[in-house]
Amino acid sequence: PSTGRGTRARRGEYITLARSVKAVGRADTGGQAKLLVREGDVTVKGEPATEPGRKLREGDRFGIRGGPEWTISS
Repeated sequence: PSTGRGTRARRGEYITLARSVKAVGRADTGGQAKLLVREGDVTVKGEPATEPGRKLREGDRFGIRGGPEWTISS
């Protein structure tokens, strides 16, 4: 699992917020990732995000509130 700042590679045009949270190891399952997002524990560009299906594109930043942050890359 990823524990610090870093870059998250995407496949295709975008990656969803919940999938990104799972991919960096902050959730073991997609369901856990969706719950984290819905509860407001995840940020996008420094602002709370509550939509698990939000599309992240190259250059977007996401993180765990008060914790590490990642940037989407191609």
